[in-house]
Amino acid sequence: MTPVGLCIGGMDSSGGAGLLRDAASVAAAGVRTRVAVTAVTAQSDARVRAVSPVAPELVVAQIASALESRVDAVKLGMLVDAPTVAAVAGVLPQVPLVLDPVLASSSGRVLLDPPGVAALIEGLLPRTEVLTPNLPELSAFGACFGISGEPEIVRALQGAGCRWVLVKGGHADGQGCEDRLYGPDGPDGAIERIQGPRHSSTLRGTGCQLATAIAAGRALGHAVPEAVHRARRLLEARFIAEGCREEA
Repeated sequence: MTPVGLCIGGMDSSGGAGLLRDAASVAAAGVRTRVAVTAVTAQSDARVRAVSPVAPELVVAQIASALESRVDAVKLGMLVDAPTVAAVAGVLPQVPLVLDPVLASSSGRVLLDPPGVAALIEGLLPRTEVLTPNLPELSAFGACFGISGEPEIVRALQGAGCRWVLVKGGHADGQGCEDRLYGPDGPDGAIERIQGPRHSSTLRGTGCQLATAIAAGRALGHAVPEAVHRARRLLEARFIAEGCREEA
């Protein structure tokens, strides 16, 4: 029986990120997709023109409908605001959960306000198996905790309940791209540095795709480290398909 992944997040009208990218990523991993829409956006690669949240009760109804049959893993993306975060947290199934903290768009528009981030930390991190922040998102979490420094922030996030933290290094300067996977033992224990090329590209939705592919891997039964490596390979295949060249 084909595994099923439930993706909860926003609709990106450009198709670059959000649930349209999620569906493509889950399908590429060989997993069926169900979705629950939290917001409808009007955007392009350059900017977000408008965001219309979906009522929390409708989000809950979508999730309940998806859960009428089996779901093997869940990926969370754009969650809009604190009421939506609370509503989603109240109905999540007991399956592997990958949380991609969508705090702002690529063009800089805030997509989850401070009360929403606080609700996410309190209500969702205790349920999260894998958290996938990029470097700006990690810094935003650090500001919530009043701390700085990657190991310290990861320690705080894991102290709040999530088991694994994958820090995505695409925003770092320098050659290559290094992601860092912190295991349940925290930054003082297991850490895996995952090296990859840096691409000359403005391709959007790469973080979204990575998190979704990890969730698909967990739906297929792969352990977290293997799911992360498989997701990285799927993302690299997309870069190649899109004709993105590696930086020297």
